[in-house]
Amino acid sequence: MELNICHLYPDILNLYGDRGNIITMKRRLESRGITVHIDECSIGEALDAAKYDIFFIGGGQDFEQEVLLRDLASGKAQEIRNAVEDEKTFLAICGGYQMLGEYYKTWDGVQLDFIGALNLHTIGAKERMIGNYMFKTTPGSGDTVVVGFENHSGKTYLGEGVAPLGTMLSGNGNNGEDKTEGARYKNVFGTYSHGSLLPKNPVLCDFILQTALNRRCGSAEPLAPLDDTLENNAHRYMQERLSHK
Repeated sequence: MELNICHLYPDILNLYGDRGNIITMKRRLESRGITVHIDECSIGEALDAAKYDIFFIGGGQDFEQEVLLRDLASGKAQEIRNAVEDEKTFLAICGGYQMLGEYYKTWDGVQLDFIGALNLHTIGAKERMIGNYMFKTTPGSGDTVVVGFENHSGKTYLGEGVAPLGTMLSGNGNNGEDKTEGARYKNVFGTYSHGSLLPKNPVLCDFILQTALNRRCGSAEPLAPLDDTLENNAHRYMQERLSHK
């Protein structure tokens, strides 16, 4: 058994240790005897999305998202849209999550058109939403408590056909208004959670990996349990800290 992972724009979209998500997926797969191949794809490099089972897109600053728009328009955007509709698995963080949507409109009214793979849009605000936060994923996304770190001025609103990844327990999430966090569409997992997300949320990590394995094999055997003592201790510490805010 093997899985192929594509890390999109690793040299540009890597805020707050987002690369740790790639490291965690690789370790958890290899610990179960599953071979992992990781390719990096950045500006000026062609993307053959059909080769991959999982795509990871990290977060970046607003001006970095603008830099990427021309490169995405050269062919990558269509490859990504095709992969999403083909039910390939995506994990997209913050700016990477926003870029999968329809557009980003700055607080002063300038609109940047994005990939349009997901029916969602983001509106910029003057004040940032920043800090440790916590949310509960929906039953369709593992039904688990997730702890993370958010730092974004954009407020994201989900459109028809896109479900939230979860419901806020502490913090702001998508927009600080409707208590939603992130997005699920087909096998896309979008979230504002930096931190990095997966090392201290092993249940969500394994849910994402199982999703990719099921897509590749039709229906894969459940992932064998690992010794997650350290991961669970880190998760529990943050969950208790946020629960008492």
